[in-house]
Amino acid sequence: MQDLWVFGYGSLIWRPDFPFLESKPGSICHWSRRFWQGSNDHRGTENHPGRVLTLIASEGARCCGLAYRVTKEVLAHLDHREKNGYERHNVSIQLPSKIVPGIVYIADHQNAAFLGDAPLEVIANQICQSKGPSGSNVDYLTKLATALKDLRIEDDHVFQLDAMVREKLESNTV
Repeated sequence: MQDLWVFGYGSLIWRPDFPFLESKPGSICHWSRRFWQGSNDHRGTENHPGRVLTLIASEGARCCGLAYRVTKEVLAHLDHREKNGYERHNVSIQLPSKIVPGIVYIADHQNAAFLGDAPLEVIANQICQSKGPSGSNVDYLTKLATALKDLRIEDDHVFQLDAMVREKLESNTV
């Protein structure tokens, strides 16, 4: 196998910092995007972890994002970027005209940085207050929300958090 498809559902959508052969809209079935993974290496610190995305198994759901066709050499970079609890999973990616085998990085509930579900208010407060080596957690959320809107991808979880965080920042109630 000379190349493969990688599915991006979070920062890979708005910050693909790797070479790719092509990019297409894609989706995977039975997964939902959630801000349930802790980030102490990119968008937070050990003492104040940020919240970043992972995928949660959700029967009947469909997660839309971008699929990238890459050479296998890119995996070393992605494995390093998607550290801190993320592991490769094999998936079927629905592209506009066909289904292809691919991989996706998921941080499941068994990893040490997993934070899990919480009320949106709690997640929004944590996002507002977190910053790490890769920048603010707010920046991660707002860039993702903008990219999803630009791609015409609906995601209530992301859009509700984005609206809540913007309101908190505007009213200075963080």
